[in-house]
Amino acid sequence: MTKADIIEVIASRRGASRTETALIVNEFIKSISRALCEGRHIELRKFGTFKVRERRARVARNPRSGEAVSVPAKLVPHFKVSRELRNNVNTKLGGGTSTEGDG
Repeated sequence: MTKADIIEVIASRRGASRTETALIVNEFIKSISRALCEGRHIELRKFGTFKVRERRARVARNPRSGEAVSVPAKLVPHFKVSRELRNNVNTKLGGGTSTEGDG
């Protein structure tokens, strides 16, 4: 599903124009991006949380030459799905009820 698909679904369900819905969806995405850039944690209950994590520096290998390459530490956005959303997906798609990572 693309952002355009999401805009179309919301607009049709709410009876709103696609233009207005697109502005709202785009502002929502920008708000999350700005908060992450400021190092803030975003929690959307029953959906999940967004936060920034630090990836440690490491030594990797160039796949072509096999040469060791130093990869510096960096900050990366991370999303952790809520338990409720994970359970809903598993129920709807017929997956297992794994509790791995809960707790």
